[in-house]
Order: sequence, then C-alpha cells, then structure tokens
Amino acid sequence: MADDQAKVKLYWLERSRAQNILWLLEELNIPYELETFRRVNRFAPPELKKVHPLGKSPVISVTPPGSAEPIVLAESGFITQYLCEHFGSETTMMPKRWKDGQEGKVGGETEQWLRWQYFLHYAEGSLMPMLYLGMVLGALKGPTVPFFLRPITSLVANQLIAKLVFPNAKKQLAFLEQQLETSGGDYLCGPDLTGADVLLSFALITAKDSFEAFGAWDEGGPRKLFPKFFAYIDRLDAHPGHKKSVEKIKQIDETLGTEFPA
Repeated sequence: MADDQAKVKLYWLERSRAQNILWLLEELNIPYELETFRRVNRFAPPELKKVHPLGKSPVISVTPPGSAEPIVLAESGFITQYLCEHFGSETTMMPKRWKDGQEGKVGGETEQWLRWQYFLHYAEGSLMPMLYLGMVLGALKGPTVPFFLRPITSLVANQLIAKLVFPNAKKQLAFLEQQLETSGGDYLCGPDLTGADVLLSFALITAKDSFEAFGAWDEGGPRKLFPKFFAYIDRLDAHPGHKKSVEKIKQIDETLGTEFPA
C-alpha cells in the first residue's frame, strides 16, 4: 500500500454484520486488511474488546497517511458514513449533498442525500430491533429449547410475535414499499446503489424468507402486498458487488473452519 494512502483494517467476526462493511469496502475500491475472529459460544471473543471496548463487530480502524495512530470506528451506520464521506467521491455510495448554489444552507440538501442520511440511522434504530426481536422469539420455538419446555416457550413467543413483531413488521414493510415507490429509482435513495442500501442488505436478505412466519398476512402473503420491497431485496441479492462479497466471505469462513450459511 502506498505511503500516501490511508490504511484501513476490518475486524471480521464470522456470521456478523461485518459482511455489510466488506461489501462497502469493495464498492469503494479501498485497499484493506482483514483481522478475523471466531465466535465463542455464539458470542464475539474477548479479544475484540482490545480493539473496541464493547467487543462487537463490525469495527474498522483507519490510519491516516503519515500517522501511526489509527482511528477506531464502531457502529455500522457511523462506519458507513465515515468511509463514504472520505472515500466515496468517485462512487455512487454517497449521493451529492448540496443542491447547486445552496451549499451550507439549511434546506439546501438534496432529497437523495437526506434519504441516505436517514437510512444510515434507520437501519439500526428502527429495522434491526424488530428483526432481532423476531429472531430471538423465533429461537424460543426451536430445537435449542428442551422439548418438554417448548410448548410453553412457543406459546409465549407466539403471543409476543403477534402483539409486537407482526404489527411492527407490517408497518416497516409498508414504509419501505412507499420509500421505494417515491425514490425515483430502483434503490432507496434513487437510481443508484448507495452505502445505505449496502448497510441494509445483510439484514433484509437474511430475513426475506422469515417475514411470512411473523403472522397471518392477507391473501398472497407479504410478497404480494409489498412487491417493490421484495423486488428490491432480490435486486440487492443479485447485485454483482453483493455476489462478489459473498464469494469473498465464503473464502474467509473457510480459513476460519466455518461454513458460510446458505
């Protein structure tokens, strides 16, 4: 790596949302290093706390040119914004911020940039809590629960899913459907793939077949109710950049001795 380039390192935890950041780094065409970690009893290993006090992934470090002191960044939205702002000028990962002649003025931002900024916060602030709760409650009905307790945990889980997860899922999917209808293109911020789409990709692609199980949808199910939303997920899944990142992830998992989930 040239001395005048920032040095970027991604601290990779298997089966984590670091997958989003890897795809983003590839789209930004940034040379980067990887340091890989395996989970211990499904959790991140304590070694990650040496990188960031919370010991979570994704985490990156960025060492500016001529410096020996790295900047350590955590939280997916913050990482995405920082990388796009510093390395995304020749890509579509961050939309143009200012309308011509409105630079620095309140209300001078473009609609695409405002959408981009919003979805960087929406991903972790609104979408992921709903999906994570659904995942946790779904596990209460699975084989990890002893069979003699499963009828009770399943009853509790079904009640909570019906009252908390399902109404929220319908609201979130309807919202994203409407955002795609008004974006002016195939992606959430317009015609081009941005860092916000990449940030949402792992959660949506992973969850796309789980929405059906959240509750009793109207006839035809969620795919019929929200066609633009599911077409959007399929578009992310089929994107050449995503496919390339998946192949790289498979290679990483092989070096860790784990199997990439199908």
